[in-house]
Amino acid sequence: MRPNVWTRTLVSVSAIVGLAAGSLVTAGTSVAASDAKPAVGSEISVLAVNNLGLTTEEAKKVQRVLKDNWGYAGEIDGLLGTNSWKAMQKWLTHWGYPGDQIDGIVGPNTVKALQKWLKARYGYTGEIDGIAGSGTKAAFKRMANACPNCP
Repeated sequence: MRPNVWTRTLVSVSAIVGLAAGSLVTAGTSVAASDAKPAVGSEISVLAVNNLGLTTEEAKKVQRVLKDNWGYAGEIDGLLGTNSWKAMQKWLTHWGYPGDQIDGIVGPNTVKALQKWLKARYGYTGEIDGIAGSGTKAAFKRMANACPNCP
């Protein structure tokens, strides 16, 4: 065979080997991707801090009351997370404003329970709609600033 034929053959074989190796790498990646864990963002929404407009200092006031009376065992850090909201849900349920379940999630039912509490005690005048709008946040702020003397 001529040297030109050998060169073409060598280049063709190299290309085929390279494509095959690339296919194996891609196949391995696609298998690995199917075993991947769910995106972190899907877990963050449940565990996220939700101060409903309170400053860190205001949230600390609420946490102190929750720690003293409602089973909150976390740090007084001014971050109303899942455990703070579980204690808040116990508080609301105790006072006759249940929000379905004590799960630490600030969903519409928890917000409705909070709105009822705030309407009865802290000047909330809006609808009981489960939406934590500006009126809900303002009344929650009034409540926080009344702590530790709240409820």
